Amino acid sequence: MSAPSILIVDDDPDFVAITKAILETKQYQVRFAYDPDEGFAKLEEDIPDVLILDIMMGKGAGGFVLARKIRKDTRFDNVPILMLTSMSEQTGFDIPGERIHDKFLPVDDYIEKGIEPHVLLEKVEQQLAKKNGNYTLQGNKFSRVSF
Repeated sequence: MSAPSILIVDDDPDFVAITKAILETKQYQVRFAYDPDEGFAKLEEDIPDVLILDIMMGKGAGGFVLARKIRKDTRFDNVPILMLTSMSEQTGFDIPGERIHDKFLPVDDYIEKGIEPHVLLEKVEQQLAKKNGNYTLQGNKFSRVSF
């Protein structure tokens, strides 16, 4: 059985390389894009099991725009979005109150960069479980659970 696929959309090549390496330790199939347009094109090519998305890309908040675009497109209704960003570090501001909001930030989870590798893996596994509940991690391999 093939492992779940993850798409990373982030404009920081170092962050992408490190995150890809972490995810590959658990045998995930990882693809990546360095800007929102490339990310949306890759999303259309092959819908991933989880999307890891940065907020701040290029000259603005391209991740916000991409998240909203994805949520308006019914083809991607079942794609969990894990927002992983250093927005508060870059801007000095944090998102007040409830970070995840259907209109403001339509994502499934939000985490600040600098996250420990094991926490990133846990968050990805939570999104996979929430998405369809039929993947289980056994050692370093995923297998499909039959019901």
